[in-house]
Amino acid sequence: MVFAITKPLRFGDCDPSGIAYFPSYLNILVGVLEDFFASLGFPWRVMNEVRRMSVPTVRLDLTFRNPGFQGDELTFALSVCAIGRSSLDLEHTVSRGETVLWTAKHRIVATSLDTNASLAWPDDIRAALTHHLETPHAHDPAT
Repeated sequence: MVFAITKPLRFGDCDPSGIAYFPSYLNILVGVLEDFFASLGFPWRVMNEVRRMSVPTVRLDLTFRNPGFQGDELTFALSVCAIGRSSLDLEHTVSRGETVLWTAKHRIVATSLDTNASLAWPDDIRAALTHHLETPHAHDPAT
């Protein structure tokens, strides 16, 4: 099941010519990931302060296809592709209407805020993530 959310491309996200400044996309993407976990019932504040866990990015591969412009309404579509012991592989497609602006392959890892070591996904979070898994057989217990 794809998670999709619309975000505006604001003045501060663009260079002086009005074209999206690519580092701004990464900042927006972090917000989308935060919105995704909140939609599952796991807001980051609770994950950080109560569960003492975080989900840092360990790999991110972006492919830019078309420019975005100030004022565009962008749709961020997030797909869960694989769930490992502590890792989560995602794919993102960012579009303006029918035009794909960029795509990304993204791996995050559940980590302890106390030890900075990876940790297994808690059962309730794993169950919620599994509900969004695009390919049920993508589970990789080695990660």
